[in-house]
Amino acid sequence: MSEKQTTPKRAARPRDAATLVLLRQVRGKTTVLMGLRHGKHKFMPDQWVFPGGRVDRADGYAHSASELRNHVSNSLARTSSPHRARALAMAAVRETFEETGLILGKPVNEVPNLVPEKAAPSWRPFYEAGFAPCLEDLEYVYRAVTPPFRPIRFNARFFLADGSNLHGKLQGDGELLNLKWVPIPKAIELQTPPIQQIVLEALPGLVDADGKIRRRRKVPVRIMRHGTRRVEYE
Repeated sequence: MSEKQTTPKRAARPRDAATLVLLRQVRGKTTVLMGLRHGKHKFMPDQWVFPGGRVDRADGYAHSASELRNHVSNSLARTSSPHRARALAMAAVRETFEETGLILGKPVNEVPNLVPEKAAPSWRPFYEAGFAPCLEDLEYVYRAVTPPFRPIRFNARFFLADGSNLHGKLQGDGELLNLKWVPIPKAIELQTPPIQQIVLEALPGLVDADGKIRRRRKVPVRIMRHGTRRVEYE
């Protein structure tokens, strides 16, 4: 796994981003939620992707209905502060809501001191829908850093969650088109970015026969060091 590239003198700094891979059992088959990025997008045009996006400052301070499980927060904290680790998870849930209309959460009335109208603008629509994020349902499964020679770079964390009990209606903000639940073998055949293809191919090993998500003890990290792509573990 050694692909060398010419790196510019000053590489763009990778921005933190988070992606949520949602799984759901449909007629005995494990399906994954995918959407098609518009051809006019600068980043990954005409590619099938999972919902996700950049971390906002408000993500680290917004209220949630539950927190990350210890093993998940500990894994994330190996390369980020506990505050940033939580912000990454919150961003994954928020971006999924914005791009798909689906909510991983619990009723806002179960969260003390949460006043939707006083929330940050990026979170207000989520809370006004009647829910607060449920982070305990997330499993951290992959991290990837865009190579230095790319003009747009992300340090992306991939989370996995059961999509069987989501709230809301499948409709997004227009960033992702043709949103649908796709059986994993068919999703692997779609035109996807290389890193998302890798995650798709890993999914069968991350769920039991009944679709229950397994805990990942070591998280793979795809990164470029000294001009060579590597897979490390954290």
